[in-house]
Amino acid sequence: MPSTRILLQNTDASGELARSFEALRAENELATDYPADAVADALDALAHVEKPERDETSVPFFTIDPAGSMDLDQAMHLERDGEGFHVRYAIADVPLYVRPGGALDAETRRRGQTIYMPDMRIPLHPEELSEGAASLLEGQICSAFVWDMHLDARGEVTSASLYRAQVRSVERLDYTQVQGNVDGGGAMGGAVDERFALLRQIGELRAQLEIERGGASLPMPEQEVSEPSPGDYEVHFRPPVPSEDWNAQISLMTGMVAARMMLDAGIGILRTMPKADERDVARFRLQAKALGVAWAEDQTYGAFLRSLDRDDPHHLALVHEAVGLFRGAAYTPFDRDNPAIATPEITEQAAVAAPYAHVTAPLRRLVDRFGLVVCEAVSNGREVPAWAREALVELPEIMKRTDSLARKIDRACVDRVEAAALSSDVGETFAAFVVEDGDHGHGKGEPTIQLVDHAVVATVKVGDAAAPALGEACEVTLTGADIATGKLTFALA
Repeated sequence: MPSTRILLQNTDASGELARSFEALRAENELATDYPADAVADALDALAHVEKPERDETSVPFFTIDPAGSMDLDQAMHLERDGEGFHVRYAIADVPLYVRPGGALDAETRRRGQTIYMPDMRIPLHPEELSEGAASLLEGQICSAFVWDMHLDARGEVTSASLYRAQVRSVERLDYTQVQGNVDGGGAMGGAVDERFALLRQIGELRAQLEIERGGASLPMPEQEVSEPSPGDYEVHFRPPVPSEDWNAQISLMTGMVAARMMLDAGIGILRTMPKADERDVARFRLQAKALGVAWAEDQTYGAFLRSLDRDDPHHLALVHEAVGLFRGAAYTPFDRDNPAIATPEITEQAAVAAPYAHVTAPLRRLVDRFGLVVCEAVSNGREVPAWAREALVELPEIMKRTDSLARKIDRACVDRVEAAALSSDVGETFAAFVVEDGDHGHGKGEPTIQLVDHAVVATVKVGDAAAPALGEACEVTLTGADIATGKLTFALA
């Protein structure tokens, strides 16, 4: 995967890029400081916190997150259980610190989720919680929601419960460390860590079940901006390592368990998405055929997507085109005691091919806090608290608004760093290939290209020339790079 690394220290581009980030925050009213009254509310809650009586600090939980992360939502413990498995998945107990109706509750509803930018992040919760008391940091005793799940030999969940307990993570790991141990056969040639071997086995079993259900994971390479050192920015496509997918399967499994628990109780909030239109799937098959990528008639599109090689331009073009199969995601609340939302019209998340709920990232996403509270009450035979029940109606709009904002900010930041990276190369010609044809397969409009040697995706002006076909190689000339707006303009060479 290509990347573009640029050193901008003490340059005009560095200052202009920093100013563009500041302007982006101001334009979107993103506060860099957390409101004092909400911080005070959090600190008061910390001073009077009552952790649960149940103590599972002897269980050796561990975390796996991107390197450098401090807001750790999840920790896990995996063990064999006869021919199956026992999974305990601890989730940060954010509700313990957020008082319903208080200043912190109001501010988190305004923010909705954590917004990530190259030079800072705008957290959902104050750092005293998100990177402190509520985070499942190594060695720290925390309150957590513990999902206790038993799986059979195929990876199917046979029983599940949710309770609060005190937990302690014994080790903080990142995906590269886990993958290195598995690929290298263990440190210094030793055995693979049993925890990681179990994670791989369970993750692969769950991925196979996903394919059998007709689910589909979109293997879109994630375009990221990182700052290895002050003023040193890198734009790159981050291909996820297999351990990231294994870890994601644990989270997906938990979300499916939560959704079933909610549906059985008649109250909750699901993450839903309608099935892809058959005409869109048929068109996608024709695109694969046109690009020379084999797709067996009896192979589901989920299995087909998993088989694609993101380093192959033709395959990557198909990944971009597959976005059209993943539309209409929403949050769907339901409560059999509330006529306005008594029955959800859609209960399935089509990519998962099952009902699914967000309950594993409460430090970074608002809706998870309420889903956890609903499920914990249901699992233990108690009434769902009124404050959680009442919030179900307003959560979809909050999450829709903040999801849109998060995507907008992320795209704008990437665009600005791309423009800074190439600002001194206006007039230069670059090798590229077409990843979108401009009009959903009809060959109209401006094609979208990806540069071969840089992690840059942009549209290209065709003019009177014949537009290159999907997946076709071409050469493009950079005609403009505006750091303030993140606008790159290319023309066919």
